Amino acid sequence: MFRHPQADAPVEGHELGRKLGLSRRQLLAATTGMAAAAGVAASTLKPGRAAAAEGVPLIRDSKRGIILFTVRDAISRNPLTSDLPSGFREVFKALSDIGYERVEFAGYTQNANAEGGANLGTVAGAELLRKWLDDNGLRAEGNHGFIPASWPLTQADLDRFKAALEISNILGMDHMGTGSDPTSSNYKADWDVAAAKWNALGEIARSSGYVKLYTHNHDAAYNFLLDSGPLDEQGRPTRSSGVRKLEYFLGITDPKFVNLEMDIFWAHVAQYKFTTYTAPDGSTQTNVFNPLALVQAQEGRYPLFHAKDGASNTSTANGYDMVPFGTGAIDYTGFFRGLTSGHHYPMYEQDNAPGNATTAPNQSLEYAKISYDNMAALRA
Repeated sequence: MFRHPQADAPVEGHELGRKLGLSRRQLLAATTGMAAAAGVAASTLKPGRAAAAEGVPLIRDSKRGIILFTVRDAISRNPLTSDLPSGFREVFKALSDIGYERVEFAGYTQNANAEGGANLGTVAGAELLRKWLDDNGLRAEGNHGFIPASWPLTQADLDRFKAALEISNILGMDHMGTGSDPTSSNYKADWDVAAAKWNALGEIARSSGYVKLYTHNHDAAYNFLLDSGPLDEQGRPTRSSGVRKLEYFLGITDPKFVNLEMDIFWAHVAQYKFTTYTAPDGSTQTNVFNPLALVQAQEGRYPLFHAKDGASNTSTANGYDMVPFGTGAIDYTGFFRGLTSGHHYPMYEQDNAPGNATTAPNQSLEYAKISYDNMAALRA
């Protein structure tokens, strides 16, 4: 089985790093005097954060990552018409130069004129991507890829799912997932079906190699499950026992096969939006969602996070506007201090990072630099 070297192992080709037990990033810092670069300009930090530059990093350098959806404009940029980084290979180098060591894919397509062509979602394409990752000291940690729609699985869906797992193994991923909730339904019966499906898919994934299956969730998954009370005309429950949909899903899926990637921004949107439910007796009950507490209850099931920040904006339905990491209102210091394990991989994401192609063509990579620096600045 083609596997990536261990996460914290020294990178092959750096003899001094092997002798000292240093990662590629640590070796670079030690040999060029750039260790101080973990501190960032005060203008990119939230007020008061610059003073916290000393101490133990809350996110180790080997854990800092980015989902490539954030820089999708650069990946899709035409190299024949721009001198800016374009396509996977050049974007990998740009991200490595910033300091990232982990990437999460959001598909395998790029501009047709970039090296390798438009579609790298093949065995040959994955081998090329793997070489570029290795060349830049990067490791792939996951992909928002194919999850079969059918259940029971059709043979075509099963074959395609197994092909996606093979690509994940070539890329050296420990995780493969999706950007969608297990189901968009509010009803218990549908979440029961989704749990059975994900248990089966997760078992297939683990039997394929080392891949752990994960689901990435948005705010709707933290709304309250409709599981009790009077039935509607279609025989469906209309009230809630107070359990949230994703909490229920966690309770009925096998921890060996089903993992989660919390998008911390969307979890805080859910905290803002979903505060009350109608109990079985018809009364209105208040229950404010605590994202950190949900993770703490089963911390081992959250190998990945989306580290997406938000500035408070109560004039919008979500209560937040997406901004570069470390420039918003979400308490990431408190969140990561509340975790007992350092095995998580926070992936910076910002849906609106790409700028105007004419006036701000490199904005997504500039935001990636700001966000990396602010991730590095978090201290215990």
